[in-house]
Order: sequence, then C-alpha cells, then structure tokens
Amino acid sequence: MIKFDRLWETMKKKNITTYYLREKSGIDSKTVRRLKSNDNIETKTLDKLCRVLNCRLEDIAEYIPEDD
Repeated sequence: MIKFDRLWETMKKKNITTYYLREKSGIDSKTVRRLKSNDNIETKTLDKLCRVLNCRLEDIAEYIPEDD
C-alpha cells in the first residue's frame, strides 16, 4: 500500500496548506480527499506535488507492505 502520511508532514514543515495546493498547483479537492484516504492517484499528481513542495517523491509517499 502507498501511504501519503509523509505528504502532510512535508506540507506542515513548509507551511503549505491544502488550500494552497488547490489554488496554486491545480490539484482539485477530490484529489486531496484521495490523498487523505491513501487512494490511487495519477503519477502526474505526484509530479505536481513534488514540484510545488520542491521535494522528492520519498518526502510525500512511502510503500508499506500489506500483510496477506
């Protein structure tokens, strides 16, 4: 499972709000909800997030193996 807990930590460190993401980077509120729920998102959204936050992919997402 891909988790986006690191995204919220990175945003907090950089004082960036979800409002800023929506207004300045073109990420819509539906996508923000998907990120909060750790749902699937497109790679172009990951690209936008890294560009806006000036960070690397591992600063916003991590892979957590699921127990079978």
